[in-house]
Amino acid sequence: MRKLGLLILLVSSVMWFAACGGNGGGGGGSVTGVSVSCSPSTVGSGGTSQCSAVVSGTGNFSSNVTWSSSAGSISSSGVFTAPTVSSNTTVTITATSTQNTSVSGTANVTVTPSSTTSNVAPIVVDAGPPAAGGTVNIAFVSVKVCVPGSTTQCQTIDHVQVDTGSEGLRLIQNTNNNGGELTLNLPPETIGGNALNECLVFEDGYVWGPVVTADVTVAGESASSVPVQVMTPATAPRTCSSQNPAGGAGDTGGSVMAFGANGLIGVGLFVNDCGPYCVSDGASCNGTNSAPCVYYTCSGNTCTATNVAESQQVPNPVTLFATDNNGVLINFSTTVGDGGAPTASGSLIFGIGTESNNNLSLAANVYPVPDQGNDAGNLITTYSGVSYPTSFLDSGSNGLYFLDHSLTGIALCGNSGNNADYYCPNNPPQSITVTNQGQDSNGNPLGPSAQATFSVENALNLFNSNNSAFSALAGPFFPGCGTGNNPACAFDFGLPFFYGKNVFTAIDNQPVSGCGSGCAGPFFAY
Repeated sequence: MRKLGLLILLVSSVMWFAACGGNGGGGGGSVTGVSVSCSPSTVGSGGTSQCSAVVSGTGNFSSNVTWSSSAGSISSSGVFTAPTVSSNTTVTITATSTQNTSVSGTANVTVTPSSTTSNVAPIVVDAGPPAAGGTVNIAFVSVKVCVPGSTTQCQTIDHVQVDTGSEGLRLIQNTNNNGGELTLNLPPETIGGNALNECLVFEDGYVWGPVVTADVTVAGESASSVPVQVMTPATAPRTCSSQNPAGGAGDTGGSVMAFGANGLIGVGLFVNDCGPYCVSDGASCNGTNSAPCVYYTCSGNTCTATNVAESQQVPNPVTLFATDNNGVLINFSTTVGDGGAPTASGSLIFGIGTESNNNLSLAANVYPVPDQGNDAGNLITTYSGVSYPTSFLDSGSNGLYFLDHSLTGIALCGNSGNNADYYCPNNPPQSITVTNQGQDSNGNPLGPSAQATFSVENALNLFNSNNSAFSALAGPFFPGCGTGNNPACAFDFGLPFFYGKNVFTAIDNQPVSGCGSGCAGPFFAY
C-alpha cells in the first residue's frame, strides 16, 4: 500500500482495492477434516510461527477453528509463541473445528534452545483478523510493541500487513468497538508540549492519529523508542480529510473492518515517511498533492500543520535495527496456482547480504530506482512496445493493477460494487508478458532488462472460491488512466507478483554487499 505522494516526499501514488472475501458459514453442511501447517516449522525459544488451518467438508460448512498447543501459547488467529527450552522440543499444534469439535488437525513445530533465524518473521496470507470480515491477498506478520524500556508492558499484535510500498509502523487503537488490538498506553511524541499527529494519504483513503513511541520487535530484530502512528477513528482536521483521493473511502484507519488489518508495517525503499519536505515545508502545506499536509500539532481539538524533524517522523523500523537494517527480502518459496489457495505462507527476512539467508544471489536481477524526482521508487515496465516509467513492486497492493482495459483488451467484470473494475478475461487465464528495467533520476534506463510473465483470471470466480491467496487477481491501474485528466498508466506489481519468488527491497543510501562496489539502495531485486 504505497502512500499518495509527491516529488519531495520521494514516493509516488499507488492503489489498494478492497475485495470481497471471508469464510463459509455453518448452515446445513458437515465438516470432514482439518489440515494444519505452520511456518516456519522450526523456531527458537520465544520465537513465533504462523499456523494456518484448512477445513474441508460438504455443503455450507464453517471454516472456523479454535487453536491449542501442547506447550507455549497460540493466539486465536494461529500465531504460536514458543516456550523457552533447553533442548530441541517438538510442540504439537491443534486446530479444532468449531462446528464439529470431534474433527481436528495437527502440525508439529520444533523449538530449539536459541533461534538460528532471528531475522526471519513468518508471513501468512489468510482471511485476516476476524474483525476485518474477510480479506484477500494481504501478507500478515506479528509485531511486538512495548512501552519504552519496559519488559512487562508489552503486546504482540498479529495480522499486521507487510507493505513494501510505504514506511512506518501503524497500529489501530482499540476504541469504540472498532476491532483494534492495541490497548497499551504508549507515550506521545510532542512538539512544544502539544501532541504530534499524522495524516497519511493512501490511494484508497487516509489514516489519522497520534504519533507515539514504542520499543518494537519483529522476529529477533528490535529497535528502541520508535515513533509509531496509532490510527484512531477521531475526526481529522479538514486539511487532512480534504486530501481523501478521488474514489477514496475516507478514514480507513478508524477500524479493522475498514483497514483490513490490525495495522501496517511499512518496510519500503525509504528511511521515513516524509523526509526533508516535512522538516522545512510541512507547516506551509495547502492540502494538495504538491503540498500535502502530513504532520500536525494538536491542543485539544485544535490541530495545526507543522514542520517536524526527521527524528520524530514515523520511520521505516528496519533502519533502526542494530543489524540487518539495509532492506528486506520477502520470500514465498511456493507458488499459488490457478484458482488460488485458502492460505499462503512465506517469510519476511530482514537485511540484504547480511546473513546466509538473505544473500542477493537469491535474485536473478537488480533493478535500481531513483530516490528523488517524479519517478522516485519506480522502475520502467514495457508492454506492447510502450514504456511505463512509474511502475513499481508493492506487497501492500492485493492485486496486479495495470493500464486500462482499453489498452489491454481484457474485459472488466462489469458488475456493480467494489468488484466492477477488476479484470474478468473471457478465456482465463490470460497470460501477460512485460519487460522490467531500472532507471536513474533522469528517467534513463539503468541496469539489466528482463521479461516477467503473469496470468490474469476472472476476478469474480476467484472471489467466489472462498480462497484468500490469488496469483492472478488483477485490475486496471486506474480506470481510464492515460485519457483526459486522468493520471498516467503504470504497472503495480502487487502481492500476487511475489508468490514463488525472492523479492528484495533495498533502502535508500544503505550499502548492500553482493551487487558490486559502492552498491546501495534504493533498488528492487527478484
